[in-house]
Amino acid sequence: MAKKARNRAVDFTVYLVVRSLVAAVQMVSPRIAYAVADFLAWLVYTLVKSRRRIALENVRAAFPELSANPGAADQLVRGMYHHFLRAIIELMLLPRKLHHTTLRKLLVLPHGAEMLPPLVSDRAALLVTAHFGNWEMAGFAMGLFGFHTHAIARVLDNPYLERFALHFRQRTGQTIIAKNDDFARLTDTLSRYGKVATLADQDAGPRGVFVDFFGRPASTHKAIALMAMEFDAVMVVMGVPRVSRADYPQCADFDPSSPLAPMYYAVKCADVIDPRDYADNPNAVKAITARYTTALEKLIREYPEQYFWLHRRWKHQPKAKAVKPAA
Repeated sequence: MAKKARNRAVDFTVYLVVRSLVAAVQMVSPRIAYAVADFLAWLVYTLVKSRRRIALENVRAAFPELSANPGAADQLVRGMYHHFLRAIIELMLLPRKLHHTTLRKLLVLPHGAEMLPPLVSDRAALLVTAHFGNWEMAGFAMGLFGFHTHAIARVLDNPYLERFALHFRQRTGQTIIAKNDDFARLTDTLSRYGKVATLADQDAGPRGVFVDFFGRPASTHKAIALMAMEFDAVMVVMGVPRVSRADYPQCADFDPSSPLAPMYYAVKCADVIDPRDYADNPNAVKAITARYTTALEKLIREYPEQYFWLHRRWKHQPKAKAVKPAA
């Protein structure tokens, strides 16, 4: 079926609104921007009841103990909205606030010893993460750290916004590979020992491989494990959560009264997976998928309010096996 033609005037108007919003955020004090983000978080939570309901269902599924504590479940969902609206504001501020001279003031790399070897090796690497923390900041920061990485991302429907987003994502050296239309470029990058980042936490439909995620079967894409095996790519399972500066006193090179004090993230590594360890495993794809999913779950459990619970992660479930009648 041919795609419906888009209205260029509408697309351009939306683009102008977004650019105006970004300009406004960059002009005002970060304190004002954060206050607006907090108000919008409350507004979205209050008015968009259908999405709030999905988030609460997912939270209770992930943490069964919260079913008996609706107040705690509600607080976690409120925290999610609070975190992500602030993260959106911070993305608008990154081009102005995050650069080589401020990198150590806004980011900490506590697991460098685990992450750096795959990033500098002569093998391909897959940086596996989730809709968690501030994943867009990760790609932005990797370029500032001096690494040339590639990231798989969906092309936005609005061509004006797509060009704007592409410029932002690639301004520090990251290269974007289109999720559905650039397979040749992806395989060429991996065959040349490139480092590719990808999100790995969305429902893969009835044909995905089912692995446990928070104690329930979750349909997960096979492609990541298959790519790791085909291109001998080391997998680095990582996340970039917002953290407290008090937890990293050795990096306290920042005034806590600064309006940018809330913007402090840690680039964390949950696991490093070598596909060579599964060369003799007949169920290698499922084993690798289960392992990186478990690693992502570990990160999310540490900062549950920073996971995007609005996805229907358990939408598809394994088909029940038919019971054979007794002979």
